[in-house]
Amino acid sequence: GAFSEVYMVKEKKSGKLFAMKCVKKKQKRDLNLENEIAVLRRVKHENVVGMEEFYESRTHYYLIMQLVSGGELFDRILDRGVYSEKDASCVIQQVLQAVSYLHQSGIVHRDLKPENILYFNQDENSKIMISDFGLSKMVDKDIMSTACGTPGYVAPEVLAQKPYSKAVDCWSIGVITYILLCGYPPFYEESESRLFSKIMKAQYEFDSPFWDNISESAKDFIRNMMQKNASMRYTPEQALRHPWIVGKTARSQDIYYSVSVQIQKNFARTKWK
Repeated sequence: GAFSEVYMVKEKKSGKLFAMKCVKKKQKRDLNLENEIAVLRRVKHENVVGMEEFYESRTHYYLIMQLVSGGELFDRILDRGVYSEKDASCVIQQVLQAVSYLHQSGIVHRDLKPENILYFNQDENSKIMISDFGLSKMVDKDIMSTACGTPGYVAPEVLAQKPYSKAVDCWSIGVITYILLCGYPPFYEESESRLFSKIMKAQYEFDSPFWDNISESAKDFIRNMMQKNASMRYTPEQALRHPWIVGKTARSQDIYYSVSVQIQKNFARTKWK
């Protein structure tokens, strides 16, 4: 994010590598942030990037995080050459496990997007890790800046400036699942006001030809996640029990070509320093 910088650092005595996130302090002492950091230090889950240490100077906070070296989700998909619904289902299952754990720890991620979904290492069957949770509250991001990341991953209730809850994360996971199966975002408008209005009405389609070969089960999963009414939306626990995640309904047909073409068209490759 613009408000923080990430560096690769080495611990002298062990030679181990970590990621260090530097966050500029606000003017006044931020008790919320200090609580948040206390919570982050307790977070330990195999699919969540953990915080190892925390330091502060007069002007900055320094968070020492586990270093995750496998790269971002989309980059990995493009590099694979073969890719199916089953692969997407396996990614989303791990994201759901992570989010379920965070919610049980009282943390709402609030900024789930593909850039925050990383592979642990370069292995072909590397696990997925989610990063950057909890840091979203650190910065006075107003509602608009949260939402402006076109394509929108933001739930209707956030845009409607209604009070929102954990359910926002499940909406975002629905949007990510949608993109994983077709390579383009469910809501796409040149004008921000039109984009917001589409999201608030949850107006999205499974367009032909892109969705013709995608299972009905996948679409059902997405409809339950991208459910406009937050109280009817799936929880992570419900989502983890859906047949597309646990059953045999995710297809193994190769959709690499169509998805990779769309990802390259709609998403810029990002490389971090």
